[in-house]
Amino acid sequence: MKEIMKTTTILRTVVLCLIFISKGYPVNERSESIKKKPRNVIFILTDDHRYDYMGFTGKVPWLETPNMDRLASEGAYLPNAFVTTSLCSPSRASILTGMYSHSHTIVDNQAPDPGNLTYFPEYLEKAGYQTSFFGKWHMGDHGDSPQPGFTHWESFPGQGVYYNPTLNINGNRITYKDSTYITDLLTNHAVEWLEKRDRKKPFFMYLSHKAVHAGFQPAIRHKGKYKGKQIDLPSTFEQTKTGAYRDLKWPQWVADQRISWHGVDYMYHENRNIHEMIVDYCETLLGVDESIGTVMNYLEKEGLDESTLVIYMGDNGFSWGEHGLIDKRHFYEESVKVPLLVRCPELFQGGIRPKQMVQNIDIGPTVLAEAGIEQPLHMPGTSFIPILTGQTDENIRKEVFYEYYWEYDFPMTPTVFGMRTDKYKYIKYHGIWDRNELYDLENDPDEIYNLIADPDKQELAKSMSAAIYDWLKETNGMQIPLKRTVKYRFGDFKHKNEH
Repeated sequence: MKEIMKTTTILRTVVLCLIFISKGYPVNERSESIKKKPRNVIFILTDDHRYDYMGFTGKVPWLETPNMDRLASEGAYLPNAFVTTSLCSPSRASILTGMYSHSHTIVDNQAPDPGNLTYFPEYLEKAGYQTSFFGKWHMGDHGDSPQPGFTHWESFPGQGVYYNPTLNINGNRITYKDSTYITDLLTNHAVEWLEKRDRKKPFFMYLSHKAVHAGFQPAIRHKGKYKGKQIDLPSTFEQTKTGAYRDLKWPQWVADQRISWHGVDYMYHENRNIHEMIVDYCETLLGVDESIGTVMNYLEKEGLDESTLVIYMGDNGFSWGEHGLIDKRHFYEESVKVPLLVRCPELFQGGIRPKQMVQNIDIGPTVLAEAGIEQPLHMPGTSFIPILTGQTDENIRKEVFYEYYWEYDFPMTPTVFGMRTDKYKYIKYHGIWDRNELYDLENDPDEIYNLIADPDKQELAKSMSAAIYDWLKETNGMQIPLKRTVKYRFGDFKHKNEH
């Protein structure tokens, strides 16, 4: 309890923390070397890739991801990486701006860019970096137009398609045919850009894959590789079906969602077997793994693999049956955790798995720090490189906060606010008559036993609830940023692919 109260006190001094951040890193040998030679950075982002669906984790025994495994063995795997909002557009906006959803106001997949945001690649471009973007944008804008901060641009509208895409390449649209696969196309173009770059300038490349977003479509060469394979379904798969959720004190909305678009009994309004869908997901992921290998092979060929900072991350997690749910949005571990692999042998040794919590708002500060650029005051995150280099007294996050705002198009999930420490998770719902949730993550990592009504946990719940409000107040989040969105008839709902 003392630790929680201490955490609450710390939260009330966020402003002081921001002042500290504004002073930058202390001058030492490492920071001086960064200023002399800005580091090349490659950021690879995937869609809907949950944190433990990689070969080396053993979660799916038959899943093979040799290139992700290589990043983990030669670099770092951060198993406690989280997003601030588990949804495509808000998460991508948080990555690019370094801000929480309520601050940048792109709160869902429909909310437009307010027009006053600065993306961290803009700072890189001004500092002399060559910058490039390849792939899915889908961040407050469903279009494909070039965006600020990127000297080279290749994208497509909205979610895009897996086969025969049309790319907007620096303002010119080109359609590809003959079963051109989007993951391969983006990867090939990214490597071509690296090959043609100005070798006198540092570079930042943002490779943003469509995969592994639903409906999953693997590359032709991977189709059928895992046919007939199955996973062990999670321990919470059946509870909402049997009624056990009442004894476990889960919210009613979780049980109700089982037969919805995001429930295991009617997944995306299809009568499909969950194992078949997971196979499609895993086969689609294989193209992403090969993409990583292609990029790494290029760096090795050019002698850049030791000095280039390579970051691989997912934009949000994904549930596969936990609590009877699929997809994302909620604050359960599978939804909010993302894969985060980092490699740079020149900076830190490989094979490490630091347990410290990091978030997607830390990507911008991390890249800017390695470029020798002072972190802007509006970014509340911090570089996670000191965690990887063993400077464990620096930049240790004691908690992460979460927010998700109810969507007209997907009304099954309520507005969610949450706080997670290393030991506890508190989930607070807004605008719904239901119970909140409190889990002891050390003793109950599957989030089975809701402790919200336990007499000896009432002070804990109050302190975490107060901390959430303090966080929102101190980061200008006490007003939900409502946005004008297009309303669809219910009959159109099942045809929308913006989940």
